[in-house]
This record gives sequence, C-alpha cells and structure tokens, in this order.
Amino acid sequence: MTVKPTTLRSAGIGEMQIKVEENGKTSISSCNYDGSSSSSSESDSVHHPLLETQEPCDEDAATKTPVQRAIAQTFQSTAHLANILPTGTVLAFQLLSPIFSNQGSCDPVTRSMTAGLVAVCGLSCILSSFTDSFRDKDGKVCYGFATVNGLWVIDGSSSLPPDAAAKYKLKFIDFVHGVMSLLVFAATALFDDNVVGCFYPEPSKECREVLTALPVGFGVVCSMLFVVFPTARHGIGFPLSAN
Repeated sequence: MTVKPTTLRSAGIGEMQIKVEENGKTSISSCNYDGSSSSSSESDSVHHPLLETQEPCDEDAATKTPVQRAIAQTFQSTAHLANILPTGTVLAFQLLSPIFSNQGSCDPVTRSMTAGLVAVCGLSCILSSFTDSFRDKDGKVCYGFATVNGLWVIDGSSSLPPDAAAKYKLKFIDFVHGVMSLLVFAATALFDDNVVGCFYPEPSKECREVLTALPVGFGVVCSMLFVVFPTARHGIGFPLSAN
C-alpha cells in the first residue's frame, strides 16, 4: 500500500513528487520542464556525517624529527630567557634615561644623574637575582632575599620551617646570574644613544667599534649562559610558579 504522492510545482523549474510507502520508505522524483527526470530513495542514499569522529593520535607513535625537537627546544629556551632577563629594570632605565641625560646633551649635573641612574639600575639587576618567593599557608605570596641560612622575608609577615628554608639557601649559581644580569644591562645601556651621547659626545673610530661590538658580545654570551644554567627562583618582578 502506497500513500498518495504529494506533488510540488515550482515556476520555471519543474515538478517534484514525494511518495511515502507503507514500510516507511520515502522516494522523491522530480520532472524538469526540459524533459529530464531524476529520482532518489531514502533507502538508496547513504548519509555521511559532516563531522567524523577521529581517533586521538598516539603521542608515542608520532615521533618528532631532530629538527622539530630543536625548534621546540629553541622556543622553550627563548621563553625561559625572557623570564630571566631584567626586563623591568631595563624598561625603567629606557624611560628615565632621556630625562636624566637631557636626551644625550649632558652637563656635569646631568652626567652625574645619568651615572647614578646606570649604577642604581645595575644594582637592581644584581639584587633581583638573589630574590625569591613562596606562598604561605593562606596562599599569600611572600618575597625575600636568599641567604646562607635560607630565605629572609622582606616584610617579616611569614617564615619558613627549617627543612623548607634549606631549598632557598644562597647558591653559587645566584652569583653567576647576578653577574650575567649586570652584563646584559650594561649591553642595553651601551646601545642607548642618550647614554653614549652623554659620556662619549664625540667618540673616536675605535671607540665606536667597541661600542658597537661589545654589547652584542655581552648579549649573545649571557643569553647562552642563561639557557644553559637556568635558575628555579621566582624573584621580584618574575613570574610566579603554581606552587
């Protein structure tokens, strides 16, 4: 038994008949005005989903090539290097150096002020390498300086037990990072036109060559050492760890 078909007409296109049979099958037939006809059946058509579920990739099977591993390691090292460099101090120096040096046109007073700015920023770079942080029992972040006995909390609001304080003791790598941070800042200062114009208004040819090559050498060597000898400290101005 077949249900009476339904006919749909469209101007300029043709007619379409939809027939629903007793067993639930649906057939569609169309007749165009140019004489051509076509038909389709629900049972004959195959439905393909627009989005197919794919099996998750096996990480062990998808092995990386040496080049891919090297590129991934480079990106990780660059991100780690950006966290180690004294970016806050450098930004403060770049903001204040045009003001203190009168945009490179220094007299004895502004030259002394510029020298003081360079000294203070350099000292800040060194001290930042000896700072660290931890979270107390209330989740508050406390900052302090690394000492031979542990961590000296700056505000004195909290303290660490002896076994936990041993992890924050002063280490030789802290001095290495302090010296490297100072050299990186010195390279940045030597690239600053205001500082160079203040202390070397008319540099000789040899002096210009040194001022051009020395900062690049400082930056490359210290950047490599930062990557090779990383630190686990999260000092003032550096990103905090999840713990």
